[in-house]
Amino acid sequence: MSVTNNVYSNPSQLLQRNEALFEGKNILVAGNIDDNYPLHLQSLANSSTFCFSDYRYFSALNDRLSESTRLFTDNYQGTEDKNKKFNLLLIFVPKAKQEVQYLLANLTPHLEQGAAIILVGEKKVGIKSAGSLLKPYANNVNIIDSARHCSLLYCELAQQVAPFKQSDWVKNYTVTVNDTALQICSLPGVFSHGELDKGTELLLQNLPKNLKGKVLDFGCGAGVIGCYIKSCFPDSEIDMVDINAYALASAKLTLTKNKLNANVFASNVFSNIEKVYNTLISNPPFHSGKKTNYVAAETFINQSPSHLTKQGTLLIVANKFLRYEPLLTTAYSSLNTHQQNNKFKLLMCINK
Repeated sequence: MSVTNNVYSNPSQLLQRNEALFEGKNILVAGNIDDNYPLHLQSLANSSTFCFSDYRYFSALNDRLSESTRLFTDNYQGTEDKNKKFNLLLIFVPKAKQEVQYLLANLTPHLEQGAAIILVGEKKVGIKSAGSLLKPYANNVNIIDSARHCSLLYCELAQQVAPFKQSDWVKNYTVTVNDTALQICSLPGVFSHGELDKGTELLLQNLPKNLKGKVLDFGCGAGVIGCYIKSCFPDSEIDMVDINAYALASAKLTLTKNKLNANVFASNVFSNIEKVYNTLISNPPFHSGKKTNYVAAETFINQSPSHLTKQGTLLIVANKFLRYEPLLTTAYSSLNTHQQNNKFKLLMCINK
């Protein structure tokens, strides 16, 4: 992932053809921001506020968006001046339909009546059908441009919108593994939203019996793994990290719901981590949007030995088709396929 050059994503290239829309506007921007086009957007607008949900892009652009308000947030609260409203909302459409609905509900209360609402995204994330999501807010929705397998949808806010309550969007469900039950809280866009992932289930069913000390749950999602470990091994010290703002908020809600304590914070792999752990544990992410992206998992594996104690354990679960074994055998002298089924494998390494 790089945001150091001006190679824009396809949606941003479509926006370049329509930059007159942003000139002189007070803009609010959110969604799947995945390049450095915000740096150009801030030069077009009268004022700009960027709501990042991906910590990688927030941390890469935060210092450079000096003329803008920039936030890493799961729930935009508005400006200090509650009477100040935006006259343009731009959403880079993420892959989860519910996340688009969530963003519209969260952000439209901060728009003035008649404000422009623009959705931009690729066909493969469903931009063509996203127009239906705008119907509660507008009388007419138009596709005003299409190129590079992307479309730009435009409408104007014509309806009164209700105040946003995040609690209305939390999906609560129960996970039971080995007779331990947890209440999970999940916001839209979070991995395995509303259900227990089968790979995670295999991992939890086969945790080491002597798990103790400092534990890192990498790519924590809604907090299933970290909360289960804390519940089963109450003396363990758990850190839970993710790059996704909705995941981190969900993990905190899950901890609260189950009356458990852990440290939850954003980190781009080990970027904000200085500790050394007894156990590193993960169902590592391998998707970025609709794309298969192994960078985070590869970085995690390659850098993991320096964050493990001697005789510390790395435990990851993965789809069988993912070839992590060559990376693991390079980083560790011992690799054990701890458990597997027809779809997933549980890989364990000891830091000698």
